Amino acid sequence: MATTNEFRVGMVIIFNGELHRIDEFIHRTPGNLRAFVQAKLRNLRNGRVTETRFRSGEEVEEVRLEVKESQYLYHDGSFYQFMDQVSYEQVGVEEHKLGEGAKFLKEGETVKLMVANAEIVGAELPPNVTLKVVETIPGVSGDTATRAMKPAKLETGVTVNVPLFINEGDKVKVDTRSGQYLERVKN
Repeated sequence: MATTNEFRVGMVIIFNGELHRIDEFIHRTPGNLRAFVQAKLRNLRNGRVTETRFRSGEEVEEVRLEVKESQYLYHDGSFYQFMDQVSYEQVGVEEHKLGEGAKFLKEGETVKLMVANAEIVGAELPPNVTLKVVETIPGVSGDTATRAMKPAKLETGVTVNVPLFINEGDKVKVDTRSGQYLERVKN
């Protein structure tokens, strides 16, 4: 058991009989009233986010997570398929458990899957990935002077905005958390 004083972002708790991850929380003391903790909880089964108030010092059941390094294999339409790096067991993971960064995954990428009670409840994706540009309008010499951007389709099928000097075939580094272009990668 843990108290609300021990809350931290990413902590997994059992709330209303289901696993929830704490996305945000803040301790509040409104004037002369009792203190409470306002928390944003993400249901790990369906991905829904709810805001909940806990009394300050209230006990909640914390769930310990096991982290397994896995290699991304392919997306079969409904599940992302991963292979455990130790046991070579293949497992399917739903997209909402991977988050928005799932669209940047390419085959062979290493991901840390979080397991609680023998169930995959989330994933820690690499902070950035290097992807090849497969489709964009051609760049023109001298386009490096401004901060203008253009859309570019990457090898995973996702479209991001890149500077005008990026051409088809270039490799770019993209932040998986925000989906933003970081830099061009030299071969």
